[in-house]
Amino acid sequence: MNEVITAGDASSSFRSVSSEPSVIPSNPILLCAFLALAIAQFLKPFTSWYKDRKWDFRKMLGSGGMPSSHSALVTALAVAVGLQEGTETPAFAIALVVACVVMYDASGVRLHAGRQAELLNQIVCELPPEHPISNVRPLRDKLGHTPVQVGAGAVLGCIVAIVTRSWS
Repeated sequence: MNEVITAGDASSSFRSVSSEPSVIPSNPILLCAFLALAIAQFLKPFTSWYKDRKWDFRKMLGSGGMPSSHSALVTALAVAVGLQEGTETPAFAIALVVACVVMYDASGVRLHAGRQAELLNQIVCELPPEHPISNVRPLRDKLGHTPVQVGAGAVLGCIVAIVTRSWS
């Protein structure tokens, strides 16, 4: 019960921790998740060009579109935790549940909120100019994702997690 920790014991346990702050986090799971997010955001102008045949690099910074960067982020996180810690751990269970909630929300609640915003914008545009709300700024309508966009983000997240796992 009364264990004594010597100065040598304490210093040996902190030897692996660098005293200099690192600009880049050294957590491979965190890096994997954010790499998946960055790749998904980078791909959005290309997938948008494929669909519409016009370049829109603002898609790189916006929400919505193909693939879902939120889905890529949480799937990469869950898969990376599963690969490193195992699928029987509480950390994997938490990551998986969060991934499911985020992907359900992206293709459900946020998708329908975006569709409602699109409809409201159309209604406001049809109002006569003298109407008090005819000059309000349009609502953002690219909020959510279709199930295909969510699935593509999830596949991207899995690929990034597996590939980055092989690097470490």
